[in-house]
Amino acid sequence: MAILVFLEQRAGEIKKTSFEAVAEARRLADAGLGGDVIAILAGAPGADQAAAQSGVYGADQVWFAADPAFARYQPEGYAAAVVAAQQKSGAGTVLFCAGAMGKDLAPRVAARLGAGLASDCTQLDLEGGRLTATRPVYAGKAIQKLAFRSGVALASLRPKVFPLTEHRPGAAAKVEPLAFQFDAAKDAKVTVAALSAATGGPVDLTEADVIVSGGRGLKGPEHFGLVEDLAKALGGTVGASRAVVDAGWRPHGDQVGQTGKTVSPKLYVAIGISGAIQHLAGMSSSRCIVAINKDADAPIFKIADYGIVGDAFEVVPALTEAVKQLH
Repeated sequence: MAILVFLEQRAGEIKKTSFEAVAEARRLADAGLGGDVIAILAGAPGADQAAAQSGVYGADQVWFAADPAFARYQPEGYAAAVVAAQQKSGAGTVLFCAGAMGKDLAPRVAARLGAGLASDCTQLDLEGGRLTATRPVYAGKAIQKLAFRSGVALASLRPKVFPLTEHRPGAAAKVEPLAFQFDAAKDAKVTVAALSAATGGPVDLTEADVIVSGGRGLKGPEHFGLVEDLAKALGGTVGASRAVVDAGWRPHGDQVGQTGKTVSPKLYVAIGISGAIQHLAGMSSSRCIVAINKDADAPIFKIADYGIVGDAFEVVPALTEAVKQLH
């Protein structure tokens, strides 16, 4: 059976994290799950210009569900498109990226298909020819392994955890229109009227390779310049703890944690963050964690690869200068 992958796009630009899902689908297909890897893209007419690139990561073809109402995310319409693609392909596995859109869309599709969904997965495997999924639970304090009882298995993949493998360098997937049933005037229950884009960082947190986050230990919003300077020197993006966001120091789009964004960068620098379990749930899968905190007993040090016990107002400027000198 085919493997279906939902491609998330913004203004025609496909998220790299969706290509991670395509690459994982190709790996699973080659490992024995079998079938073609088909990508489903929903968007306004003309939003499919970058879709053929998914062939580099292993997609055999892309089905494009075009509708003027899809200029912005349309929950009911996108769900109808994915369901139509699954029914047309007979896909036994459907993958999503576990970003904001995927977390909203995947349960809708699962409900329509009457299928099981494993969300925020960090590993997918084949056991006896069937898909199993591994995901963190209880804010990352335990790891759960799931098997699927339904005929169709749905999984959303934690961003930046699965490798962005170019299975077919230079290849282009064939893009074809998808027929589906959706009437925005009758079927749309909600409509996205506008988007307010965050301007805090050059790259969205879920796709950033380097994140420098600040916490309550910075004592005030006026000191976030320390975080911004280090992030700029490292070529990274600024993040924040929930306490900082709740205090109004940073916008909600910068929040990392259980009630914010789940991130998995190559490097995560935590400055003045104690390491509450809710924050750890959002960043513990980072490949390398550096913690800077004056409290030697801060929980963040339990998961950090490198720790600096010291005053952030002294350590961070010195670290920023050292990084600049390396360039």
